Amino acid sequence: MHDEPVYETRIENLELIGRGKVRDIYAIDAAHLLIVATDRLSAFDVVFNEPIPGKGAILTEVSNFWFGRTAGIVRNHLTDLKLRDYLPAETCAALEPRSVIVERLETLPVEAVVRGYLIGSGWKDYQASGAVCGIELPRGLPQAAQLPEPIFTPATKAEMGDHDINIDFADMVARIGVERAERVRDISLALYRHAADYARERGIIIADTKFEFGVDAAGEIVLIDEILTPDSSRYWPADEYRTGISPPSFDKQFVRDYLETLDWDKTPPPPPIPAGIIDRTRAKYQQVRDILLADVPVDA
Repeated sequence: MHDEPVYETRIENLELIGRGKVRDIYAIDAAHLLIVATDRLSAFDVVFNEPIPGKGAILTEVSNFWFGRTAGIVRNHLTDLKLRDYLPAETCAALEPRSVIVERLETLPVEAVVRGYLIGSGWKDYQASGAVCGIELPRGLPQAAQLPEPIFTPATKAEMGDHDINIDFADMVARIGVERAERVRDISLALYRHAADYARERGIIIADTKFEFGVDAAGEIVLIDEILTPDSSRYWPADEYRTGISPPSFDKQFVRDYLETLDWDKTPPPPPIPAGIIDRTRAKYQQVRDILLADVPVDA
């Protein structure tokens, strides 16, 4: 594991395009980007001062695994370009485990969320209205209940420091058009079902997840950013799952649950994260990576 945390990168010979909550993005050329997953921690759309050592490498490994498994469902933005062809050897050694070179694409301005269980903001919406993103659900469901079928619940993409907002499908159609909206919905549900089946065989429940998509020059929908990582998904150990609570998790929900115990309004500046919470979060990320990739060859 990569013990020296990477909070922020600075690559002198590449143009910095932007810094997201977790990822630093650089221009390789007019058609390609370098995306570096740092060890920054974000929760409730706020970036914290304390990194999770090695997190970026874990996110990249898990994401690349899922990109490979789902390539038959939808094309993704990964390329075969090698970092060593663009950066000095010393820089490559530090960044390769946490980096990908991808296509430059037009990014769709929505997050594609799929929920198989009633938790998080979906649970809060259900408590208030009996629905999630305009989708009516059966009455009387407890927290963390498995839904009759996975549901597609899009959200806006927040700028740094702002909060994502759940929207209904009609709002998504208004933002990106009906054809693209339907395609993104159908792909997202197919991705979730495929991943949920794979994880369930390994004793893991994927409660929900979010995807992001871009569009290439031909108008084709392409899967981008990260996919099914412990940052973008809720992973629950199946043997500890029960309703009526926020179940134990292998992901960032552990940090969220800690933050919910604080007197903090979920806006910057963030509170400090104790070392014990950092260490346990790192262990959870490592554990879910190890379970998901247990049967995968090292060079896969």
